[in-house]
Amino acid sequence: LTPNHVSWLDGVLLLLTSSRPIRMLVWAGNFQNPWLKRLGALFGAILIGDRPKEIAAALKTAREALRNGELVCIFPEGAITRTGQLQAFKPGMMKVLQGTDAPVIPVYLDELWGSIFSFKGGKFFWKWPRRLPYPISIFFGPPVANPQDVHQVRQAVLQLGATAVQQRSRRLTPLPCSFIRRCKQRLRAAKVADSMGTVMTGGQLLIRTLVLRRLLRRHVLSDAEKFVGVLLPPSAGGVVCNMALAIDRRVAVNLNYTVSSGVMNACIQQAGIRHVLTSRKFMDKLNLELDAEVVYLEDFKDRPTLADKLLSAAAAYTVPASRLEKSLGLNKLTSDDIATVIFTSGSTGQPKGVMLSYGNVASNVQAIDEVVHLRSDDVVLGVLPFFHSFGYTVTLWTVMSIDVEGAYHFNPLDGRQVADLCEKRKGTLLLATPTFLRTYLRRATPEQFQTLEVVVAGAEKLPRELSDAFEEKFGVRPVEGYGATELSPLVSVNVPPSRSAKTSDIDLKEGTVGRPVPGVSAKVTDLDTGETLGADQPGMLWITGPNVMKGYLGREDLTAEVVKDGWYMTGDIAKIDTDGFITITGRESRFSKIGGEMIPHIKIEETLTKLIAASEEEGLKAVVTAVPDAKKGERLVVIHTSLDQSPQQLCEGLSREGLPNLFIPSADSFHQVDELPLLGSGKLDLKHLKQIALERFGGGST
Repeated sequence: LTPNHVSWLDGVLLLLTSSRPIRMLVWAGNFQNPWLKRLGALFGAILIGDRPKEIAAALKTAREALRNGELVCIFPEGAITRTGQLQAFKPGMMKVLQGTDAPVIPVYLDELWGSIFSFKGGKFFWKWPRRLPYPISIFFGPPVANPQDVHQVRQAVLQLGATAVQQRSRRLTPLPCSFIRRCKQRLRAAKVADSMGTVMTGGQLLIRTLVLRRLLRRHVLSDAEKFVGVLLPPSAGGVVCNMALAIDRRVAVNLNYTVSSGVMNACIQQAGIRHVLTSRKFMDKLNLELDAEVVYLEDFKDRPTLADKLLSAAAAYTVPASRLEKSLGLNKLTSDDIATVIFTSGSTGQPKGVMLSYGNVASNVQAIDEVVHLRSDDVVLGVLPFFHSFGYTVTLWTVMSIDVEGAYHFNPLDGRQVADLCEKRKGTLLLATPTFLRTYLRRATPEQFQTLEVVVAGAEKLPRELSDAFEEKFGVRPVEGYGATELSPLVSVNVPPSRSAKTSDIDLKEGTVGRPVPGVSAKVTDLDTGETLGADQPGMLWITGPNVMKGYLGREDLTAEVVKDGWYMTGDIAKIDTDGFITITGRESRFSKIGGEMIPHIKIEETLTKLIAASEEEGLKAVVTAVPDAKKGERLVVIHTSLDQSPQQLCEGLSREGLPNLFIPSADSFHQVDELPLLGSGKLDLKHLKQIALERFGGGST
């Protein structure tokens, strides 16, 4: 048996579960007490000491037990997890299996993380149980015969964990119910604030949400209207609007206000949206013509009646949460119900409507809480727009369903305002892209960011130089995470140093995007054969777990192309090391096949950035794309801003840095632009870059 190790109770639970006696490999240091030593002997425990001879003797005893047909259990991680994530598997397990034909049974213990016997919160035993009775699940997977290495066994346990959490997610509290409970938990404590001076307690937030729900039902929305558009930036008003729709069991579709009217109207048509809720002041800045009825929230300012206010206040302050939830019909919600539709950024193609269920988002929120170890004094800086999947799940729903405060600003590139907000609200957690972090590096003072404890970067690769510069100025080091809209969105993250248990366990590796969060499993397959690859072998990255989307809105054909047997094909090329950390080497669409070889654009960009020696405050100055070529298949093209070196000098520099000739663009394949195009999420607009390259270089035979 090879279970994950979550708590001090794991071994006891396995003994109680099995009808056969289990020989446990356990650390001798835990059995110094005479009574515990007798108990261990009674159950046939195999004590393993610290000295090499003691370790070898214990492994030999375990191997002999397997040969005798006994059931042996070893915790391959070698220690109880301090983060909730599955840690690296130690190689000692393979020594136990040597010379035997014993099958390996993967085991996953679920729901023990957070119990008084786990290390959640940095301690065990001395904390109150979260609930009684306490539910626990133990999953046994199919046997792994003759495993090649510990990585194969670890992958089996990881996949079993995804199955376990997927089943658990069906029992999670619906997000609108969590919102009501957290508001009541912080009735008189700040729950939401924004840069325009709004500060609301949990009670005030709930009252405004209930009032807006009543007004929308009375004046705007019919009972049959399911999908409702929202066109608001991150703000207290944006939060209230989303929550009002959620507690009315409607699907809020946060529309991307950085796209053209044509693209937005295509999204409106796909979702069948009849009404778009927005602000007149915000709408005036956008210059959009929408194919839906626009509803300005300012027009509701004088419409609430005295009854609206009194009934909403009574519900917020006096009615028990369970009764309020039932009166709103929230007890009818299931984990499969659609929470939102988020349209993909379209960085490499046309936007698609991603349907995320309440189970998808709630499981992701729970995973974030488990890895980042959120506290009641945390203040999350919400700068990512709600049409961005990280903004929707992390800065909206994580704040609304966990006991933390959210502080919002409408423009993530407005460095001074974000810094002012952080200083005023004492922000502790910031989620941003590297592009946004560079802005804060230029605009914020160390004093303004002095309360920051956690900074997570995503959407683009996080350069080490940027992390160094950010840490040197603000005293907090950004870590990298990874996700996709179709995955709700978080897949993996490095544990922030301030929330690390600081044990011998590795929970952060720079250059990687971290380990999969609890309940999410990852695998890498060969690009040609589809065969699952071993550790440190690059290939197509696939993800499974409760975070995998319901599908693309109205496009079952596209859904079937990327979701197979519950696994989502990310389109990213990656490798997973023996410790379980994922390294993204590029997107499949960001490779060129030249001369039969796959050429990674990111590798060329990293070397160009090094040669250009751009400061982290300047950011990326050169991006690689490709156009069709009649002779080679594809031609590498560099789109860049103003440079001090000529294209010929850069090509020579790429050669000096050791890049193969196939990796080096020709000197006449460089094209200067005023600025590199970005999406509203802060990511590079790869589709626009490709268009620029095609317009300049076409698809000739140069």
